[in-house]
Amino acid sequence: MTCTARRFFELLEPICLVTFLADECNEELAALGHRTYWDGYFASRAAPLGLVPAQVVHAAFYSFAEGEAARHIPSAWETIPPEASFAARERGSAASLRRILGDELACSPGLVRAADLTTRAATSAPTEGRVMYAGMRAMPVPSDPVARLWHSATMLREHRADGHVAALVGARIGGTEAHVLSALAQGVHPPESFGRIHHLPKERLAAVMAGLRERGLVGPDGRFTDAGRETQHRIEALTDELAAPPYDALSPAERDELVAELEPITAELVAAGSR
Repeated sequence: MTCTARRFFELLEPICLVTFLADECNEELAALGHRTYWDGYFASRAAPLGLVPAQVVHAAFYSFAEGEAARHIPSAWETIPPEASFAARERGSAASLRRILGDELACSPGLVRAADLTTRAATSAPTEGRVMYAGMRAMPVPSDPVARLWHSATMLREHRADGHVAALVGARIGGTEAHVLSALAQGVHPPESFGRIHHLPKERLAAVMAGLRERGLVGPDGRFTDAGRETQHRIEALTDELAAPPYDALSPAERDELVAELEPITAELVAAGSR
């Protein structure tokens, strides 16, 4: 099932990425009154948690630097209710999918079947220890197939992310450190130039790199040591393992069917860069 979880991550991730890369979601959030991309991001992604303080959002999201959530939460909710931000996120994401996929795919029986199977998987896993996933599970599942496919893919993404956080915590890898390891795994060098952390203060990045060197995970050249590479592989393997339970709800034949239905959808999105 670990291989199954990795395969479904590869197939479903391009569906989720329209939220962050395509224009429609940001336009919907801006129309509500969110001033910046990040206001909309924090307000809409954290919305299923309810009106929680920034410390809770920071803990649940895990990978953002200290203070980043507090720049947007709770101020982004002061005049815009969380449920309105979430609805705009879902509405914009579904619109992006319809545009990219076109009528032939968006209205196809295959997409409807993919949405049905993905929803069954996404609503079947235990919620214990899965804060973001549990929040998404509490949101109503849309009836429209395109919106339902996005919603369920995003549920599975948050389920996987909760497991990834658990794997990182178990390996004693902090949020910024996780970005460094991810950057190195993607071949980014120096890792401090990685897009998710390059804006952080140089002193903060230097301290993170020094800590990774002290633990023997990164060498003096700023690249993986053997121990660092093994740690990254172990975290990813555990993430895949922890992401597997939702797919137990599908029979082997249904899992094969879902792969077959998702493949043309994913191919179209990958070709467009989910934009």
